[in-house]
Amino acid sequence: MSSRTKLIGNAVLAALVLAAAPAHAQEAAGPAGQEGRPSAGRTEVVGRTEAAGHAEAVARAEANGHAEATARAEAARQAEAVGQSEAAARQPRRITLAEAIEIALRQSTDVARAENQVDLSRLAVSDAKMQFLPDLRISAGLSQNYGRTFDQDVGRLLTEGNKSLNGRISSSVTLFDGFANVARLRAAELDEAADALEAERARQTVVFSVISGFLSTVAAEEQVRVQEENLAAQLAQERQIRALVDAGTRPISDLYQQQANTAAARSAVVEAKRALELARLELVRTLRLDPRGSYEFVAPAIDDAAAAGDLPDLDALLEAAFERRPDLAALERRVRSAEQDVRVAGASRWPTVSLSASYGSGYSSARGLGFSDQLDQGRSGSIGLSISMPLFDRQSTSRQVERAEIQVENARLALEDLRQQIATEVRRAVLDREVAAQRLAAAEARVAAAERALEATRERYAAGVATVFEVSQSQAEAVAARSELLNARYTLVFQDELLGYYVGDLDPEKAAR
Repeated sequence: MSSRTKLIGNAVLAALVLAAAPAHAQEAAGPAGQEGRPSAGRTEVVGRTEAAGHAEAVARAEANGHAEATARAEAARQAEAVGQSEAAARQPRRITLAEAIEIALRQSTDVARAENQVDLSRLAVSDAKMQFLPDLRISAGLSQNYGRTFDQDVGRLLTEGNKSLNGRISSSVTLFDGFANVARLRAAELDEAADALEAERARQTVVFSVISGFLSTVAAEEQVRVQEENLAAQLAQERQIRALVDAGTRPISDLYQQQANTAAARSAVVEAKRALELARLELVRTLRLDPRGSYEFVAPAIDDAAAAGDLPDLDALLEAAFERRPDLAALERRVRSAEQDVRVAGASRWPTVSLSASYGSGYSSARGLGFSDQLDQGRSGSIGLSISMPLFDRQSTSRQVERAEIQVENARLALEDLRQQIATEVRRAVLDREVAAQRLAAAEARVAAAERALEATRERYAAGVATVFEVSQSQAEAVAARSELLNARYTLVFQDELLGYYVGDLDPEKAAR
């Protein structure tokens, strides 16, 4: 409560006290008027009592007012804090290009599947390596025999039931299988390398998709800005024409025509904003963000001079593409892996040599010895070397070899197709990039000319020597020129990124920084 309010409250209470004092004095003097001074003393005491009561009421009112003011201030602070938190929640999340690339690489399902395939290939390599090692097995058996049985260990016929227990450990290893195990290991390693390269290409594709979507979104934002500037110019033109019409220097039809132009500019703004929202939605889908969220994509700095710089010649770009493209290197390894499969198929013509060994013991209740003695005396082991040589397999091996050779040929054809595709993509990208640079230069010249023409047409209209139709045409040309300049600028940047993607220069780690 303010000091001024306190003073007013005290003055009101004092006035009430003074107004009530005479009434109390008269009431006290009525019946006791003959007593004189004793009656005056009682009146003074009553006045003092009532004054003290009013002072207490004033203090109580001030305390209640202070508490009420404190409660109101606390409620205002809480409301302000809630409002600030809600405003912060409504603010869009700002995402730069580097952050968008990091998000896409982290959340892309294509990259995740490619990395899972690499893990599967790694397991296949581990399996191929394990084939060179011997295996180890342990077996045990417990049996209950009834009736007559022949015990080979004691060499006699048993007429009573008995129990037996046997245990054995064994191992085997392939010493030679026509080098099939070696070929399988090399094929698995080549497949692993190919899958790793394809995963790298998947990351490059995700980076290119993000850059493409980001540039499309930023270009759409710039188009909205151009259309909004055009709308502002149309509104200013409308106000100017209205003033001229009011002054009687221009016909009312000019104002109607300009109002139509303004309405068309508003419609263009609406369409530009719709295109922007669609571009943002597509980028949100690419980044796998929550569609319910609000996002602001921060435009990267674009250096027109650097973008319009000279490129290496076509031969150098092709050589770089053939050397750096991960998918091309992956296919080359697929061809070599298929050649190893031919060796695996042809290994069936060779003999197979394997080594085996076993060791164990047993117990039988039919024998007279104790359990430990039987296990000790019944120990036995074996070691063997086996050789298997195919003589006639109904030409199964020949057909397997032929199938594997066909797969090699298919892999080589796929490799040639990809080399041809890369050469075509790089050459087309170089051509499109050169055209984009020329379009940028032409768009810059067009914007400069259109701005000068619009300024001159407005001056002529103000002087009364040009029509509103000529002004509208000049304004439309200026807007189209600025829009074309934006498209040319971002198209050039896109072509640079596209050329880098076709050559294989897109490094996901560098792009994310």
